Amino acid sequence: MAGLKKLIAGNWKMNMLHTDGAALARDIVDGADKVGCDLLLCPPSTLVSWIAETASGSPVLVGAQDCHEAESGAFTGDISAAMVRDAGASYVILGHSERRHGLGETDSRVRTKVTAAHSAGLVAIVCIGETEAQRDAGETLDVLSAQLDGSLPTDGDGDAINGANTVIAYEPVWAIGTGRTPTLEEVAQAHAHIRAHLEHLLGEAASDIRILYGGSMKPENAGDLLMIANVDGGLIGGASLSADSFLAIAGAATA
Repeated sequence: MAGLKKLIAGNWKMNMLHTDGAALARDIVDGADKVGCDLLLCPPSTLVSWIAETASGSPVLVGAQDCHEAESGAFTGDISAAMVRDAGASYVILGHSERRHGLGETDSRVRTKVTAAHSAGLVAIVCIGETEAQRDAGETLDVLSAQLDGSLPTDGDGDAINGANTVIAYEPVWAIGTGRTPTLEEVAQAHAHIRAHLEHLLGEAASDIRILYGGSMKPENAGDLLMIANVDGGLIGGASLSADSFLAIAGAATA
């Protein structure tokens, strides 16, 4: 929506050790006052507390890339939402396609994680998107609707979904990391459909929920993508590993 402040979120994925990550975060913090959008860095869990310390006192927000749905317990290798919050993060990415398709995460599992994130005071970035086969079969919009229905706790099981606790990220799975992007018309259609389905699920609260585009956004195409109605920012992968590229995208979001 035109009134929503853009959010540019960097998903560092499984990249960066402490020295490089801290340097990257410092460069982004140093450039944050030159852009007028919200900036979010989502490093690997090993770096969340370090990046949160680096960003402290700046407008740069920090998030994690996942959390477990349980508050605590015998879940070796996992991190709870409360632990994410305790490390200094305020956001968490949930249901990323690399977890859905690489690790078999289901809509229902994402849904329980969203509830856990909200309970811990985190903003959940809920990722949805179609595979190439689903797009070729003409199933894109049905897939997006089904994933929203399954991934958002809208039946009273969790906190009410609103713009203060939830962001949606549209990821055409076939475009992530490939350098390929849908046409501007295809992005516009997907985001308009997501907005309409959120309105169906949530009513007026849907107008305050930011919908990010997450599929090979880079400085060269960010301006065009961010001009599309209902594209309220970007979930940036590879281009977030360079401060110059990340801030250039943020500059496009500000223009």
